[in-house]
Amino acid sequence: MTKADLNQVDSIPNIELLAKQVVEGFITGMHKSPFHGFSVEFAEHRLYNKGESTRHIDWKLFAKTEKLFVKRYEEETNLRSHIIIDNSASMHYPIMDTISVDNYNKIGFSALATAALMEILKRQRDAFGLSIYAEDSEYFAPAKGNEKHRRMLLDQLQQILLKGSKSHTDTYKVLHEIAEKIHRRSLIFLFTDMFQSDKKEEDLFAALRHLKYNKHEVVLFHTYDGKRELNFDFDDVPRKYVDVETGEEINLFAGNIKEAYKLKVEEYFKNLKYKCMQYKIDYVPVDIHDGFDQILTTYMVRRSKFI
Repeated sequence: MTKADLNQVDSIPNIELLAKQVVEGFITGMHKSPFHGFSVEFAEHRLYNKGESTRHIDWKLFAKTEKLFVKRYEEETNLRSHIIIDNSASMHYPIMDTISVDNYNKIGFSALATAALMEILKRQRDAFGLSIYAEDSEYFAPAKGNEKHRRMLLDQLQQILLKGSKSHTDTYKVLHEIAEKIHRRSLIFLFTDMFQSDKKEEDLFAALRHLKYNKHEVVLFHTYDGKRELNFDFDDVPRKYVDVETGEEINLFAGNIKEAYKLKVEEYFKNLKYKCMQYKIDYVPVDIHDGFDQILTTYMVRRSKFI
């Protein structure tokens, strides 16, 4: 490893610690929201389901919260989840020297959001797997719930922050492969910026339908940089803009195309939302500048419907 590599290692955060910060902040916020009392006691309890035995109700917790919780046991696993991350070059935009809990690019956001989801899944005794891809599948781990498995996946998340990427995206091809590997019904989360050609977009939705056909529930987290990729917020000086995946270049003044660009992108987002509704896929546009609560809230809502 070179001296430059060592400097880069120093700039990569401990993703487990950051994920715990995100989750603790989210749980604190739940106390002040409509989700108050909803699986807050992750490690030891679950909500009581009407009609089941009252033998394991925690009456002391009921006295504090006025909600019925049932004591949980180590062997309980209510959910299987699989998280898929697009690791193509465009996901590493913008290129950053340092990633922290409030400073990240699209891949940093996706990795940290994944680690936070894994933290909650761990606390709820649920099983989770991970896939990472670009042109081809780069990593696949089936869903498990033990601590050794979680640490192995955290290491993979650290690695994608460290290594970078120069690859194109072939989401559709990899999703077909993943669909064949996930044999038990699962809640699937896909983090991608959806930079596909028109043809590949059709292929992508065919692959997502493959997952739906296998009875999985699919949530598409459309991950984007709202400041740059939606609002085209650049200084109005002549600049060269380079496609990080194809290398294509164009010289222009941002102000000359900003309004037309934004309208076109907004139309694209609407079309994505419509197609996802058509195929019964949960479409969640996620601006990386808006934090992680939307990711974790989506998980909580989908989990309550899935189980």
